[in-house]
Amino acid sequence: MDVLRDYANELDAEVHSTDPGGTITFPLMPVGQTVDMGHDTRGKPLFDPRIFSSREFFRNPYPYYRILRDHYPVYHDKLHNTYYITRYEDVWRCYFDDEGFNTIPKGSSSGVLGNTQLELSGIEHRRRRNLYGQHLVGRSLDLRVPSIQRLARDMIRDWDNQTDTPWVIDEGKKRIVELGMAFANEFPVRVVCEVLGFPSEAQKQFYYWYNSMMSGLGGSLTHKQGLEARQSLEDYVQDLVEERRRKPSFLKDEDGKIIGKDIITKLCETKVDGDYLSTEEITSNIALVVAAGGETTRGAIINMWYLLLQHPDQFAALCANPDETWDRAFHETLRNSSPIGGQPRHNTFDVNMHGMHVPAGSLMQMVDFSANHDDRVFKDPEKFDIFRDDLYSGKLLRSGFMKEGRCSHMAFGVGPHLCPGAWISHQEAVEGSRILQRTLKNIRLCTERMPKDIDGVSLAPIGIVRVPQLWLEYDRE
Repeated sequence: MDVLRDYANELDAEVHSTDPGGTITFPLMPVGQTVDMGHDTRGKPLFDPRIFSSREFFRNPYPYYRILRDHYPVYHDKLHNTYYITRYEDVWRCYFDDEGFNTIPKGSSSGVLGNTQLELSGIEHRRRRNLYGQHLVGRSLDLRVPSIQRLARDMIRDWDNQTDTPWVIDEGKKRIVELGMAFANEFPVRVVCEVLGFPSEAQKQFYYWYNSMMSGLGGSLTHKQGLEARQSLEDYVQDLVEERRRKPSFLKDEDGKIIGKDIITKLCETKVDGDYLSTEEITSNIALVVAAGGETTRGAIINMWYLLLQHPDQFAALCANPDETWDRAFHETLRNSSPIGGQPRHNTFDVNMHGMHVPAGSLMQMVDFSANHDDRVFKDPEKFDIFRDDLYSGKLLRSGFMKEGRCSHMAFGVGPHLCPGAWISHQEAVEGSRILQRTLKNIRLCTERMPKDIDGVSLAPIGIVRVPQLWLEYDRE
């Protein structure tokens, strides 16, 4: 059947079979090239929304986003009744218009994470954000560094006890590790667990809560497990909160010196409108911090090392000046290959953008993946370059747009809803990677164990989200 026949013109350059809900298998193309979906009578490329669910799109998304940015900057996916916003400046403007593009409803995330600021807008959102924002930035953030560094070193040392596992393998004078299982998957969860103030004996249970809630966000068969995990977390936190209200808990440095209170203790002491926070409010904040500080961090660590080790000249320059360059590597990784794709919005009013009418109440996806690869903002956007001069890589910007002639990436969003875990993720990924770089000798990719692309030789592209496995090797002596 010719899927471009008749239906394409009727649906304004969207490609469908006679069954709009039908499936289609797309061929896998070389990275950077697209499947030819045909052209309309004016020569405009056609676009089939079923590509969004294909393996081809997940491994090779950016040339398809380029089609959308260049020809359909506001794309109506009629198959899923969703509008995709793909240009950097448009995404930026929508994020800053909190009244016109609201966050309600979110769907499965509100059920699993609870009543967090993700579902709030306006005054209530600002109040809730200010409620715990003080615990995630500035001096409070600096107090976390000793815990991060100690936990990173402890996890690396523990590899000596894991050589009988599938992810830590000794081969003579070298060691091979799968960085996800050996470090990145659990490291941010351990850090968040400790800094929040969970007892050490609760760490294994905490890892279960985290993984179950993250799995449940998709609204799939795992949603029920996510809901059960959040209820289990809330039951545990309820007793912990009552204990912290009576007896504060503290963070300590490596010498055992008290350097500040943990986040749960601070939340227990926080008042809003003269009243202390309820246990449910504290639990929701904890769930959001866990989600924001964990998932992005492990994806950022894995993607960052994968990209750096494929660019040895940049990695060598980083090693020569690690104090400054790791920040650049982190930001360029999230611009080039973010593990977080975007944020949904619902427009409060009718909107007309780029000739497309979007009725009020429509679901609009702000595609951060695409905005980060907009060549109207970033030169040669598919190129990984930690020294690019158009990307802002200093302190995370809520403004996002044009600071010192450079733009920030969109991985955390911008504006009022800049991800509350952005600073946590940045700190954990950079500090953890610094420890890895200082500790491991002559670190390199174990290419024979890495997934290959369609040619069977090239390393597989990151595509959307993150590398599923990252095999590294280093010298033990």
